[in-house]
Amino acid sequence: MAGDADYGLVEVSRKLNVLIALSLRQLIGDAEFSGKGKRKQGVGDLVHYLANMGLEAKDIADIVGSPITSVRTFLTPTRRK
Repeated sequence: MAGDADYGLVEVSRKLNVLIALSLRQLIGDAEFSGKGKRKQGVGDLVHYLANMGLEAKDIADIVGSPITSVRTFLTPTRRK
């Protein structure tokens, strides 16, 4: 029974991430939903904003459509040069 509850929470989390991503893209005027082929501009600011709101790197990666390693790189205090 606990496994079903955990699965339900994961599904709700995924659906909420999709809704947040769609709302965010609408707010910033992003018409490109595929995310393939070109580098996304301004993702760093969004990553820091969402992290400050208490979201985890995995959820932020799902929302902004970037790999989790990129999100973690944005969130490190000093980036490698």
